[in-house]
Amino acid sequence: MAAQMGKDLLLKMLDGADYVTVAGLRSRTLAFNAQTVDVTHSESAGRWRELLAGAGVKRASISGAGIFKDAASDALVRAAFFAGEVRDCAVVIPDFGTVSGPFLISALEIAGQHDREVTFDLTLESAGALAFAAL
Repeated sequence: MAAQMGKDLLLKMLDGADYVTVAGLRSRTLAFNAQTVDVTHSESAGRWRELLAGAGVKRASISGAGIFKDAASDALVRAAFFAGEVRDCAVVIPDFGTVSGPFLISALEIAGQHDREVTFDLTLESAGALAFAAL
């Protein structure tokens, strides 16, 4: 895969029947994690740790930071956070694919300096099975 522009990595949130791009984000990160299950025992070869394949909990988290830019997507994020709603979201990874599924906004931070714009940071955690669709 050739180098891609960071601005093309998009976070979208389902609003009714359509996905809405969360506007104003200057940075976005998608992280996948899988919990391991240690099955090491006294007869493990060379006392090396052994892990159970396919076990454990998988999760994904999305984080982003930016400025308030679009009233519709700002309201969507705010409403989802304060209602504690799980929303279908999609992360579009340019020339790679789209990861989509249910996410919960677990953190929403708003900050501002007297001589700068108001900024926000948000974190979303996966709340169910995710799907990947290659481009």
